[in-house]
Amino acid sequence: MSGGGGSIESGEPDFQIAPMIDVLLVMLVFFVAISTTQIDQVDTRVRVPVAPDSAERKPDPNQVLLNVIWKEKEQKVILNYAGRDFEGQHEELVEMLQKRGGENPKFEIIIRADRDTPAKEVQAAISVASQATAKVSFATVNRAG
Repeated sequence: MSGGGGSIESGEPDFQIAPMIDVLLVMLVFFVAISTTQIDQVDTRVRVPVAPDSAERKPDPNQVLLNVIWKEKEQKVILNYAGRDFEGQHEELVEMLQKRGGENPKFEIIIRADRDTPAKEVQAAISVASQATAKVSFATVNRAG
């Protein structure tokens, strides 16, 4: 007798590996795509302020990070979004954020401001973010690091 699951005479069914490889590759592509988008958003130049009561953020496709990097020596701020630095005029950044948010009412921008950034510079970053959405929040950590 011929069959797809091995023969009855041998007593052991054959294991089909091709479907398992397909599933494994699909999962690998999914996790690589998700992890790279999350890693690209976090900028290591930002030292986020400490807030003891802060909670861990769950990844949400409706949220994006806007990094506010304070350059102490130059006394200037750089806004970083999607791996690009923006200095001075922010029209292109606002346009990118508006495109990303589209008509999504759940779209939210999380500001990751360096803890040494002056308040007026953080306020300017809030102004940029508020041109793309009404939902703006801040990132903190619950322990010094």
